[in-house]
This record gives sequence, C-alpha cells and structure tokens, in this order.
Amino acid sequence: MSEAPAAPRTVSADIHLLLKPPEPRAGWRLLPARIVAMCAVELQKLSHDRTELYTRAIQPALWLLIFGQTFTRIKAIPTEGIPYIDYLAPGIIAQSAMFIAIFYGIQIIWERDAGILNKLLVTPTPRSALTTGKAFAAGVKSLIQAVVVIVIAALLGVSLTWNPLKLLGVGAIVILGSAFFSCLSMTIAGIVLSRDRLMGIGQAITMPLFFGSNALYPLSVMPGWLQTVSKVNPLSYEVDALRGLLLGTPAHLALDFGVLAVAAAFGITAASSLLGRLAR
Repeated sequence: MSEAPAAPRTVSADIHLLLKPPEPRAGWRLLPARIVAMCAVELQKLSHDRTELYTRAIQPALWLLIFGQTFTRIKAIPTEGIPYIDYLAPGIIAQSAMFIAIFYGIQIIWERDAGILNKLLVTPTPRSALTTGKAFAAGVKSLIQAVVVIVIAALLGVSLTWNPLKLLGVGAIVILGSAFFSCLSMTIAGIVLSRDRLMGIGQAITMPLFFGSNALYPLSVMPGWLQTVSKVNPLSYEVDALRGLLLGTPAHLALDFGVLAVAAAFGITAASSLLGRLAR
C-alpha cells in the first residue's frame, strides 16, 4: 500500500513564520564571520594582480644586498657579535610589512570614491568588522612579503631559526604590526579625506617611523631623545620580537606582543569611528 500523503502545511504556520522570522545569529558568532568574509574579499583582490608583491620585494632585497652587506664589512654598528646583515634582516622584515600597511588608507578612499564604501556601510556588517577585516588582510599581505624577505635573507646566508613555533610567532607579530599600521593609515584617511593628502602624510611619517626605531641600530647608540621616540614607536617592539624569534637574541616577547595587540585594538577602534566621516 502506498503511504498516506503528508498533511498539508496550515496557513497559520506560514503566517507565523512571516510574523516571526528566524532568529539571527548571535553577535559573538556574527562578528568573526563578517571579519573573515571581509578579509577574504580583500585578499581576492591580490589574486587578480600579484605585481604588487613582486615590485615590493625589490626594496628589501636592496637593503639586504647593498646596505646590509656593506655595513657588515665595515663593522660600523655594534651588534653584540652578530653579523650586521643578520641583525638587519628582522628590521627589514618589519619595514617592508609597514610599507605595505601604511598606505592602506588609499584603498579605502578609492572605495569611497567608487561608491563601494557606502554600500558596505549600509549592510548589517558592523563597522568594526569592516575595519578589522581590512586590517588583517593587510597583515596577511605583509606576511607574504615577510616570507619573501626571509627567503632572500636565507639565500644571503643569514642565520635564521626554522623552529615552527617561532615562525608562527613571527607570523603573529607581523600580522599585529601590520594591522596597527593599516589602521593608522585608515584613521589618517578618515581625517584628511583625500588621497593626495594621505600620500603626503604617509611619505612624511614612514621614514621617521623606520629610522626612529631599532631596525637599523640598537638603542644604545641612539641619542637620548631618539631613544625616547623609539620606546613609543610600535615598530621597535615589532623588530625586537622578530629578532628574538628569528635570531634568538634577548627580547621582551610578552611586552612586545602586548604592546602590538593593544596598538592594533586601539587602531581598529579609531579607524572604525572615522568610517562614517569618510563615507559622507
């Protein structure tokens, strides 16, 4: 015998669904999903044009090939017995990552001009998720750049660790540092509202941030005022952690991670608060 037909759905059940839609996902589940989605969208742009990664590898290669090898020969900078090119390599990793992230605000201004940002802001995605997704996408791009610099340094004979746990720590440090600098760029973009002004400010602050850190020389050889600048420069903490992880030099890893995590959180908060102003 054939089975009895299923009972038809009552009209009252359909009306109940219309009056009471399904419960949305809780905020604590929604926010990470939106962050991952925004990060994936940003990284898809990279798959369409990889020339940025190739061209940005030229500058760190020149720093290591020319500056690093020359100062290793003349031994002008005290590095506590470490070859200068080894001492320089973590600083160049941090520098190349910062240079990628510090101009990230130009992209968000372009999205504003193209009308993309306004469309994103009217979606249910929280502004903090938009900013965090973009920040961590910048971190992943910087991490790819860091891998390129590490390969170049290894080919030049730099003694780096290959401990998987330490390399994971390197990745976390690079992502946190890049997240801060990309949010700094987006914050400046929310203030100046212009690509030309942002380019000028970005170029004005990148070299002071670089030379005002311990990327090229230890704090002990700096004048007192520059030591003070270096101690409040997040790039110094990124470089200190990278040296400790990659070279095994004395470092303050807990402090370095803590400072970069707080700086990234502060940067995300500041950039998120200015997204609305940027979209007007």
